[in-house]
Amino acid sequence: MGKEIEKKFLLPAFPAGELDEGTIKLVSKQYIYQTYLAFSEDQEIRVRKLVDSSGQTTYTHTFKSGHGMVREEIEYGISEPVYKQLLERTGLIPLEKIRTTVECGGLFFEIDEYKQVDLAVVEVEFPDVAAAERFEVPAWFGRELGAEEEFRNKSMWIALQDKS
Repeated sequence: MGKEIEKKFLLPAFPAGELDEGTIKLVSKQYIYQTYLAFSEDQEIRVRKLVDSSGQTTYTHTFKSGHGMVREEIEYGISEPVYKQLLERTGLIPLEKIRTTVECGGLFFEIDEYKQVDLAVVEVEFPDVAAAERFEVPAWFGRELGAEEEFRNKSMWIALQDKS
């Protein structure tokens, strides 16, 4: 099982100025549909449909375990028929977001703009805990969200199901 080491920050506004100035460089843009198949307090199983800016679509199946900055993660690609079969007749509503990945100084920042919730966040993944601890937060980031439950994708997805 692999480790995911990441920090998540509130994003007050999309960093258009930084893109225009070249402070950050656009890497990719994807539309993500994320649905949880099972979850507990510290584990989750989800599927995603990812559509990139060229229209190419891929699908993933992910298992995550743990809380906080360091979590266990297994993620792999699945086919469209398997994705559809997993969601068939569930009636579940996917959490939708646009993910813009940018690069700055060798690090990749994933900016998520949620479609059903008025929220934008930026996540940074690190190769190890020491790199995460050394990370200097850019001025355009908002406050660090840490383990705040209301900003977790799983929590927002559960709230969507309760509204339907």
